[in-house]
Amino acid sequence: MAKKYSVLVACRTGMGSSMMLKIKVGQVARENGFPLDVSHDVIDAAKGMDPDLLITMADLVPDVQGDVRHVIGIKDLTDKEEIKTKLEEFLKSQGEDS
Repeated sequence: MAKKYSVLVACRTGMGSSMMLKIKVGQVARENGFPLDVSHDVIDAAKGMDPDLLITMADLVPDVQGDVRHVIGIKDLTDKEEIKTKLEEFLKSQGEDS
């Protein structure tokens, strides 16, 4: 069985935008069979949780770069194609075939 990657979807407050993005990431993962375990929280929680992947809004990436193993910045929270492409790139970087 393939490894399941822990994914944290986060924004500054852990409320609206991260919850909406978590739903979209979950949909993309299910639709494409990506091995992801998706949760959401405030961006400050990322360091303590040490997820395999942090997904946040593109403008917040500089705030966490270097603090987490991998980070993806999403420009359009509703763009499932953008999310899918970036998740595929992450999985490929981990040696997974998507």
